[in-house]
Amino acid sequence: MYTIAVIDDDVYIGNMLEEVLTREGYQVLRAYSGTEALLLLEQTKADVILLDLMLPGLSGEEILPKLKETPVIVISAKIDVEDKVKVLLDGAADYLTKPFDTKELLARITVQLRKQENKKDSRELIFGELHLDLLCHEAHIGETAVKLTKTEYAILKLLMQNSRQVVPKSVILNRISEDTPDCMESSLKVHVSNLRKKLREAGGKDYIEAVWGIGFKMREE
Repeated sequence: MYTIAVIDDDVYIGNMLEEVLTREGYQVLRAYSGTEALLLLEQTKADVILLDLMLPGLSGEEILPKLKETPVIVISAKIDVEDKVKVLLDGAADYLTKPFDTKELLARITVQLRKQENKKDSRELIFGELHLDLLCHEAHIGETAVKLTKTEYAILKLLMQNSRQVVPKSVILNRISEDTPDCMESSLKVHVSNLRKKLREAGGKDYIEAVWGIGFKMREE
């Protein structure tokens, strides 16, 4: 379930948004000031933030730069082009002027969630509970981190990128040779064996299987 944070001191608008979003299957967080919003978002992660600019205490413009990790759709009565340009340049993902149509807002939320999923897909490989972060070069099974060598990471990445097929040994050696020149045909079996052992210890089952005479593949359930 996606979580949407509604940051608006207008109780009527906030209640209306919460009702609409809840009906659409979203979980809703509420904050009525900039300070409250920052405290709330430190404790609970949102997938999209709906932010009013005219808030008591810290304004929407003041807290916007602190919300860089989450897409922010500004919803404001300010209609001046300069206001819109400024908040978009300051990091807002979108801008919607009050009054607004809820169907349009829901569509814009869907667009932001889709962008987030596409971004996530480009930086992470997933096979069951096994996650491989392509930016940090880290592997996790559930909440358990799996420490990999450079060669083990390269092998696992290749196998997960081709999870539905057998990857021949010659292809593995060719594809990873640029990043891991230390991996030769004679040592490939050892690297894979060590990798399988680490994944089995972290996840309690085998994630990689050998296909006799050909190569290796991710093990289907």
